[in-house]
Amino acid sequence: MITLPPLSLYIHIPWCFKKCPYCDFNTYVTKHKIPEKEYIHHLILDLKKDIHLTSNRIINTIFIGGGTPSLFHYESIHILLKEIKKCVYVSPSAEITIETNPKDIEYKKILKYKEIGITRLSVGIQTFNKKQLHLLSRDKESIDIPTIKTIIHDIKFENVNFDIMYGLPSQSLKTALSDLKKAISLNPHHISWYQLTIEPNTVFYSKKLNLPNSENMWKIWKKGRKLLTLSGYQQYEISSYSKKGYHCKHNINYWKYGDYIGIGCGAHGKLTQKNGTLIRVIKNKGIFDFINGKYINKIYTVKDQDKPFEYFMNTLRLFQPIYRKNFSKYTFLKEKYIKKNIESAISQNYLQETLLTWKTTEKGKLFLNTLLEMFLHD
Repeated sequence: MITLPPLSLYIHIPWCFKKCPYCDFNTYVTKHKIPEKEYIHHLILDLKKDIHLTSNRIINTIFIGGGTPSLFHYESIHILLKEIKKCVYVSPSAEITIETNPKDIEYKKILKYKEIGITRLSVGIQTFNKKQLHLLSRDKESIDIPTIKTIIHDIKFENVNFDIMYGLPSQSLKTALSDLKKAISLNPHHISWYQLTIEPNTVFYSKKLNLPNSENMWKIWKKGRKLLTLSGYQQYEISSYSKKGYHCKHNINYWKYGDYIGIGCGAHGKLTQKNGTLIRVIKNKGIFDFINGKYINKIYTVKDQDKPFEYFMNTLRLFQPIYRKNFSKYTFLKEKYIKKNIESAISQNYLQETLLTWKTTEKGKLFLNTLLEMFLHD
């Protein structure tokens, strides 16, 4: 009998006040009024078209991302959540996250988020350093420290995350650690601390940037990780640190190869069927296509030969052992299907194996891409 994995819902809101030079997400800059009501109407229709693929499972987590979802009025977010709950069963204890830009942080709005059922706030700070903010073209986005303190300590939001980036242009070890110290001093529940990566089709990709070299990057990561650990944040994933009990449940579901519905422009979904088929759904990126009812760009069945890479690409991000039985549970393949791959990874000291688990070695963590390539099919 097949046990279907947990189910999450991702909602993509693509609009931004401006495009960051490092961003390769599906976003749109707008100087006009955002058609919030119209877009929400189509988000719900998009959701309804995917429901038949969910086997009526409970939604355990919701993540409203973007773009900049906090550009929407809180009443629009309230309507969106109410309409979703009319379509699907959302667990009463569901983690519901919304991403917000620091410049959108204000007391009344955040209080309303809490009142309408949002439990987790993710603040895209990136850096507190004014010079670095200028290099990231975000120098006009002031970070209201007193209001952030109020949100954490007075409103008592259930879980607050800060996104902090390192490896920025001209960034020294001292300035990178200064960002972390400032974030830690505000006492959020969770810190996502990740390295700037230069992606194609971004402004930064065409520029010559004075980025820290690999030796300095290693020093930043090593010192930063130690600082976070000593401050009570435990690393549970490559770039995720949290206080005890404040892991991001939504992201953990991705990393454990759980299922998720993706609605909105450019959103992705992975949905397991009762017969063991894994279906991926990709939505159209274009706003005009989307608000004209053309939601689906592509829908396809994941081939058996692609499942091992997909599975380990997610599960190896977590800093915890992988239960061997879960490979078959989530991919519907027998373990012997990857026997040679596992043996090769063990022989090269990328993985350790016990009767029950696989665990990434320190070498495996450092060369994760090399380890993952071992699960690519020929």
